[in-house]
Amino acid sequence: MTTQDLHRPLLDSLTFASARAQAEALAAGRVSAVHLLEHVLERINRFDNDINAVVARNDEGARAAAREADAALARGERRPLLGVPITVKESFDVAGFVTSSGNPDFANNVVAQDSLAVAALRGAGAVIVGKSNVPLALADLQSYNLIYGVSNNPWDLARTPGGSSGGSAAALAAGYVALELGTDIGGSIRIPAHFNGVYGHKPTAGLVAMRGTSVPSGRLVDRDLSVAGPLARTASDLELALDLLLNLEPLAAKAWKATLPPARHANLKDFRVLVIDQWPGSARSLHEALVVERVVERLRTQGVKVTRPSELPAGLLPDLTLSRRVYRSLLGSSLATPPALSKAAQKRLETLAPDDHSADAAWLRAPTLRHSDWLKDNEIRVSLRHQWEHLFEAFDVVVTPVAPLPAFRHNHSEPKDARTYPIRFEDGTREVRFLDLFHWAGLPVLPGLPATSFPVGLDDEGLPVSAQAVGPYLEDRTTIAFAALLEEVYGGFIAPPGYETDLAAGA
Repeated sequence: MTTQDLHRPLLDSLTFASARAQAEALAAGRVSAVHLLEHVLERINRFDNDINAVVARNDEGARAAAREADAALARGERRPLLGVPITVKESFDVAGFVTSSGNPDFANNVVAQDSLAVAALRGAGAVIVGKSNVPLALADLQSYNLIYGVSNNPWDLARTPGGSSGGSAAALAAGYVALELGTDIGGSIRIPAHFNGVYGHKPTAGLVAMRGTSVPSGRLVDRDLSVAGPLARTASDLELALDLLLNLEPLAAKAWKATLPPARHANLKDFRVLVIDQWPGSARSLHEALVVERVVERLRTQGVKVTRPSELPAGLLPDLTLSRRVYRSLLGSSLATPPALSKAAQKRLETLAPDDHSADAAWLRAPTLRHSDWLKDNEIRVSLRHQWEHLFEAFDVVVTPVAPLPAFRHNHSEPKDARTYPIRFEDGTREVRFLDLFHWAGLPVLPGLPATSFPVGLDDEGLPVSAQAVGPYLEDRTTIAFAALLEEVYGGFIAPPGYETDLAAGA
């Protein structure tokens, strides 16, 4: 019997534990970083041929880091993640690894130093196991590319784990690691978290330094709207990671730092909650109804005051239709070199009426948006942020779905903007366009608000489902605390069938 076998019961108990719990076990000497890492590598070797979540590894480098962590622990050092194994999204620079964002043009782009965010987690003692899969150019709700292949959802291998942080969420759900690092511009943290039944936090815009992410390498300017943030299996780990990711920009640190206000409430019953489950002009899907009604039932059982949009005074809720148009405009104009429109999209662009101010028209015009028009949209963005701030005088969080559907079956048809997805409504199943899957994901992105995706159980097909809590600007602790309080009462992450440890399975 090997030493690893002797530690098997304890290691099994830590498989789906939080990063905090793993760090505590390491600090208490109940397990070594080396043994915990070997357990992680065993699980990746066992399951990842099917899931394909962790697509780049340096096992010997990770083993060396684990040995260093054990030596530091033996010396009495204590850091928040000392010896805890983690993986990070492929688009983050990790010294010695390729950063490609799934683009074959950058398949040999080996980087020399960590991104600021990765360096912060490594500085906190984390052992970097490897990098998790992404879609080409991070531009899909699925995670597949010509370099690393297709990632699958551990809940159903025929379904996607989401994108662009799809490999990240799958690695958490499969019990590889307890903490991941992702990015979000169109739900790329929150939608994969929803599809896999884990937690994800999109921070307030500008809080987490983005330097050292994506390609080409060496950029100093962050992409507009995009943020970096954590994914985890518990809400408390989101806050642990967020604290480590703050105040990393060296130039800003010379003069100021962010000190986030505490959560507004410590008790669930004190939260004032607005729930929205139907986007203006769209029918409510059965999935949207399920998610929000489940949250509403739980909140009311706990004595929480819940309000619907129909109960608001006129003008208090920001204009969601305007928000979506401006979001599509700024999102589409946020790339220095945007991808070419499909032939069908180009034809639609050529026939647009000058007075067409729809969200579709904004998306089509975005790649060639005049700077003067961008400035007008930016003014609307900031105005909407102030309108949300006014709403948050009356409410603490706004709860919405994350997406109109759970994890869907793989669909790699081209062009991407012509794809449709089956969504169930009260009157039957309809095919919904790819572009119409982002209403809820985009809602907090445009005004730069924090949003926490949190699991609320399974649907009638046995797939995980989640809601999101959107909060006031710079009040990230409030949305995370709200998710944590619900988790405390109702539970949160559920391990997918077949991935439980031998101990949990009763073997």
